[in-house]
Amino acid sequence: MGIDRRKFAALVVGVLAAPAMASAQDNGRHKVGEAMARFAAITPNAGGLVSVQQGGDQWEVAHAAETPLFVGSAIKTFILAQALREVEAGALSEEAQQPIDDNVRSLISPVFANLTGQTQLRSALEAMIAHSDNTGTDVALAACGVDKVRALVAQAGLANTRVCSSTRKLFSYLAGAPLGADIGWQGMQGIMKDVMPGPPRSPMNGEETMASSPRDLVRWYQTSLAGAYFAKPETLVEFKRILAMGDAISQVAPPDVAAYAKGGSIDWNGFHCFAFAGQVVFGQARANLCFAVNWQGDDASVKPTFLAYKNAVADVLVAVQKAVS
Repeated sequence: MGIDRRKFAALVVGVLAAPAMASAQDNGRHKVGEAMARFAAITPNAGGLVSVQQGGDQWEVAHAAETPLFVGSAIKTFILAQALREVEAGALSEEAQQPIDDNVRSLISPVFANLTGQTQLRSALEAMIAHSDNTGTDVALAACGVDKVRALVAQAGLANTRVCSSTRKLFSYLAGAPLGADIGWQGMQGIMKDVMPGPPRSPMNGEETMASSPRDLVRWYQTSLAGAYFAKPETLVEFKRILAMGDAISQVAPPDVAAYAKGGSIDWNGFHCFAFAGQVVFGQARANLCFAVNWQGDDASVKPTFLAYKNAVADVLVAVQKAVS
C-alpha cells in the first residue's frame, strides 16, 4: 500500500512540539507520520490521532481527527468510569450482586451468554472491558444509569461522542424497532435469524449509536487517566486496572509496555467498523491515541481490512516507541 504524499503532507505532525528538535527526533516523528499515512490509506472513512507527552514536550500526528465515526465498544470506557464514580460516591458497590438473566441478556456476550444467576458488579465491569461482553455492559449501564454516563461525556466536553441507551436498545433500533424500544431476548435471538421488527438502520445514525471522534477519545484518555473525573486515588487505580484488561491491547501494542485501552467493532448489514482508543506508556512517555475505520462492504472485506488496520496501528505504535526512545 503506497503513501499518498499529498495526504502525508496534510497530516498534523508536531503541532505542539518545542521549536528546536534534534534530527533524530525529527526523523522519528516523520516515521510516525508515514505510519499514520498507511493507516489513512486503508479506507476513505478513517480517523486517527496519536498525541505524545514526554516530559515537557508534547506532539501529535493526526488524520481526520475531528471526524465522528462509529467506534462500537470503545465507548465502554465511559460506562466503566461512571460506574466507578458511583462506587466512589457510595451509590454502588463493586461487590453488590447483579442479576444475569434473559431480562438483561444481550447479543455478543462471550462471558454471560449461557449463564443465569447473579454476579458482582466488578465481574460485569471486567467482562465488559476484557471480553467486550454486552450483557455485562447492560448490567453496568442499568446500575449507574445512561443519563449519568452521558452527563459525564458532556462534562468532559466531548461533543462528538454518543453513548447508546443499552446494547439491547441499540440492536433493537438497528433492527428496525422504534427509538427507545427493547425487543427483549427473544427479539435478540430473532435478529440472529434475520427476523427484524422493521427495515434495518445504519449503526452511524443520529439517534441510537456508539460514536465518537479520535480527538474526543484522545482528550478523554488524557484527562481521565490523569484522574480528572475521580475524587479518590484508589478509583483511578481501579479504572486503570480494568482498562489494562482491554481485549484489543494485545493485537496492536508493542510487547512489555503498559496500556489502558478499549477496542470496538461491528459487522451489520454491510456496515463495518474497527476502533481502538486508549493510552500506551513508553517509559516516561505517554501516547494517547485513537484509530477508527468505517466502511461499507461485503463480509469478505472484513478479514483483509482488519489485517491492514491491525498492522497499520501497530506500525504507528512501534514508530512512536522508537521516536521517544
